[in-house]
Amino acid sequence: MHPQFASDMKLALIGYGRMGHAIEALARGRGHMVVCTVDNAQEWGSKADALRTADVAIEFTTPSTAADNIRRCFDMGLPVVSGTTGWDAEFDGVVAQCLAGGHSLFTASNFSLGMNIMFRLNERLAELMRGRTGYEVSIAETHHIHKLDAPSGTALTLASQIADCGGRRLDEIPIESFREGEVPGTHTVTYRSEIDTLTLTHEAHSRQGLALGALLAAEFLQGKRGHYTMKDLLEG
Repeated sequence: MHPQFASDMKLALIGYGRMGHAIEALARGRGHMVVCTVDNAQEWGSKADALRTADVAIEFTTPSTAADNIRRCFDMGLPVVSGTTGWDAEFDGVVAQCLAGGHSLFTASNFSLGMNIMFRLNERLAELMRGRTGYEVSIAETHHIHKLDAPSGTALTLASQIADCGGRRLDEIPIESFREGEVPGTHTVTYRSEIDTLTLTHEAHSRQGLALGALLAAEFLQGKRGHYTMKDLLEG
């Protein structure tokens, strides 16, 4: 095991839906133990003692509750990995609180290692397409019907990268969002011209990739203070 990673962690799962169950199942195989799950506001109080025994919390909840959940973890001195998206309005304030208070926070719009490789490819492709006015760029994303935010945080990350690296206006990059059945997540960036079409696609086959990435983030966060992202994990 890489020396920066920790084994035998005690985990608290904030949000015990599909992702929470996927993380729990995978955690056992990596030698970790889930000591507490919190799935509603009342359980913050009733399970406070168990929460305090955790080494790190992994939070996958809803856009309306994520910021408060992270702040509650800060109040308990609990490092937190958050995979919830759609709470952008409060993001900067939560990160500022993390840094000012000496807390530990790891956030990502997508924890899949494959998707984060696509992020790197997307940046490079945007650089190559910079100034090529004959190409129109667009993004399409498909998720399961239970996903609350649209566009997804992943699609917004892709768009921001294209704007930053490709010299395009963010509000001129169209994003189509589809919600179908139990689709884990598919994201496609398309450059289309009169001559040809170039596409870059990542298709998740299950939630296992997201669960693994969240656990790797939790292992990475041990012993650290500050705000980290998947870029820190992959390049660390």
